Amino acid sequence: MNKLTTKFYSLLFVISIGFAACTQPLSLEQKLIQLPNVTVQKITGDTTFSEYFEIYFTQPLDHENPDAGTFKQRVLLGHQAYDKPMVVELQGYNIWTEKAGELSKLLHANQLIIEHRYFKNSMPDSIDWQYLNIKQAAADQHKIIQALKKIYKSKWLTTGISKGGQTTIYHRFFYPNDVDVSVPYVAPHNLAREDKRIHQHLASVGSKECRDKIYQFQLACFKNKKEILPLAKVFAENKGYSFSMGLEKALDLSILEYSFAFWQWGNTKCEDIPSSDATSQDLFNHLLRVSGMDFFDENSLKPGLAFYHQALTEIGMYSYEVEPFRPYIKYKKDLCFDHVFPNEPIRKFNPESMQKVNHWLQTDAEKMLFIYGEWDTWSATAVDLKGKNKCKKFVNPEGAHRTRIKSFPPDMKNEIIKTLEEWLEIRIENS
Repeated sequence: MNKLTTKFYSLLFVISIGFAACTQPLSLEQKLIQLPNVTVQKITGDTTFSEYFEIYFTQPLDHENPDAGTFKQRVLLGHQAYDKPMVVELQGYNIWTEKAGELSKLLHANQLIIEHRYFKNSMPDSIDWQYLNIKQAAADQHKIIQALKKIYKSKWLTTGISKGGQTTIYHRFFYPNDVDVSVPYVAPHNLAREDKRIHQHLASVGSKECRDKIYQFQLACFKNKKEILPLAKVFAENKGYSFSMGLEKALDLSILEYSFAFWQWGNTKCEDIPSSDATSQDLFNHLLRVSGMDFFDENSLKPGLAFYHQALTEIGMYSYEVEPFRPYIKYKKDLCFDHVFPNEPIRKFNPESMQKVNHWLQTDAEKMLFIYGEWDTWSATAVDLKGKNKCKKFVNPEGAHRTRIKSFPPDMKNEIIKTLEEWLEIRIENS
């Protein structure tokens, strides 16, 4: 074989090797890296998934004005298989866990967790509250979902819990075709800055005997406030708590919060409530167990300031009813959450967004499956499916805020599974 022939075959070999390399399928990590404006790191996450990645998307602060600046948004991706469904967990706050959620396990699905803008690792360098609203957040989620849809071609489902459930509703309102199905868990839909339906719920939930016992406990706390205040002072000092509204008002708020927290979490039985003649120490200990004072501590509030901004300007909240305790507290009107921003003007609430979303829920929303707990305080403002939509709502009897699909009685759980199977056009095994 002459030198020319040898060079020819050598070149042909190199070309064939290169061609083979070019035809090798890209790894998932390579596919992710090719997405625009991302940084990707493979990490050790929930071993339910075969691969796990932490991704940061560079997002515009204002999706309608790229010149307003950018921030990086944290996303976690758990990979099962390309032909499996994708469950997108929309967080209303920061990312709490890397674990597979209920729906990811139920569907043996891939999982994408999206942290909400203005929380923890998804904070802009400086806070400009004008860019924190449901429209901008939905645009964040839309951009991420559309990017990952280039890789995952099977069914897509969004879900979220509590404020994450609200976030799920709002994303679907702005981008109804991003996913096939949505499952918001225990998601309130408030129609006012302080929605009075909360008060109506607390006046009717559970048994009258239990409601009376709750009221008597709160009353006993107010009657014994002079003795409880020194206990609260020592407790706050030991914990390093500080209260912008002052210690006494923080204690008042904790007592008023008690009924809300009792029914929201469902961790306390009526028989566990101390009697009215209990010692001040026993009253205070029980109060801390159900509605701890950390809820009003300045440092504890800081990570959630974005939530309170949204609540007071667009998505609504609740207030504390003072009338039943007026002989013992001297506030002229119900107490709300303006104390969270003590040095700023009172935030004005615009009801327009929630009204538009509510109209859409009654008319055009489809394939949204709402999960609620009957006794959960936030069920007072649950989505009300009165219109001719194609959605379903399931209410877990006597359920609280931790209600999940697995919490339901077998017949209701089976109906939920059947609905998901029909909407997603799949068979759910081992349900």
